Amino acid sequence: MAQASYKQFCPVAMASEVLCTRWTLILVRELVAGTTRFNDLRRGVPKMSPALLSTWLKELELSGVVERRPLHTEKGVFEYHLTAAGKDLLPVIEAVGKWGQKWVESSLSLRNLDPSLLMWDMRRNLNPTPLPPHRTVVQFLYSDLPSSKSHWWLVIEPEGEVDLCWADPGFEIDLYVTTDLRTMTAIWMGVSTLASARDSVELLGATDIVSTMQTWLGLSPFAKHKKLVA
Repeated sequence: MAQASYKQFCPVAMASEVLCTRWTLILVRELVAGTTRFNDLRRGVPKMSPALLSTWLKELELSGVVERRPLHTEKGVFEYHLTAAGKDLLPVIEAVGKWGQKWVESSLSLRNLDPSLLMWDMRRNLNPTPLPPHRTVVQFLYSDLPSSKSHWWLVIEPEGEVDLCWADPGFEIDLYVTTDLRTMTAIWMGVSTLASARDSVELLGATDIVSTMQTWLGLSPFAKHKKLVA
């Protein structure tokens, strides 16, 4: 899968041979964010097939960026961890993300809508601190998507653990959020806010959860690098 060599001694060229291939930086982004399990990595890169993901993980392992570790509590299960070289890519990923957030037109980014990635990103960046000290369940309904992709649930436990569900978890719903995918993505990216998008977002549920939603929902880690647009 590795691309042809640039045949240059320059460190930028040498690094590009490892990093500037399709999917590589996106996969490293997931690893930098702390994802270690194969199935969780798939959630962060939902457009990759299992076979393709496995191939790229092997490529990163051969490049010395990733190491595979057996999970002793589950036979035959492995975790993927960044090596020292991989951890050194954190500022690289941050710099690329900041540049993209600052210089790539929002309208172009918002063409690439993906409910799976959006919900997974919200799940791992959610701040449970403002929420009540009991299990909180938030159901998202994207009115513009087919029924197979329109319903999502975030289940936030008192200890701070957050689960993302594709099927009804069977718990009482504390907040219903009805909107369209583009609006929710714009809010998450920091292009818009809940306040400015209220005509496109219907919130039904506990008052304290509704009033603190922008706080517990948070924003994309790169949102602060673009000016808010009402």
